[in-house]
Amino acid sequence: MSKKVFVDSNIIIYAYDLDAGPRHMMAVRILKSLWGQTIPPSISIQVLQECYVNFIKKGVSDNLAAEIIEDLLQWNVVVNDAALLTEGIRLKMTLKLSFWDSLIIAAARSAQADEILSEDFSSGRSYEGIKVVNPFDAGHV
Repeated sequence: MSKKVFVDSNIIIYAYDLDAGPRHMMAVRILKSLWGQTIPPSISIQVLQECYVNFIKKGVSDNLAAEIIEDLLQWNVVVNDAALLTEGIRLKMTLKLSFWDSLIIAAARSAQADEILSEDFSSGRSYEGIKVVNPFDAGHV
């Protein structure tokens, strides 16, 4: 992948969820390829928070969950601040998405991402010039 990529929480969570079936293996491959990129992927504090909470819900130990988050902090991290909040609100009103999804798009825009890897948006759709790719869609598997 040579594009600037923003990664949503579901990709990361599946990579550590041994019960996720084929999605687990696909997510592991995706994360390995992302770690090997010249341009580090982008992630937001919101995504990291979602990952941590879901890891704990799935029974991952606090220590392991913290280690995973610390590793992911090596990526390009978009910090939630007043500008991101304002942009998220604007996108919510403009795009008619949930506030949380709008914050993901705002963070991806802030990171100047070309693509968002996620299964939570309409795959193939472009939001504010950023294409959504669902790597679990039949067309990408």
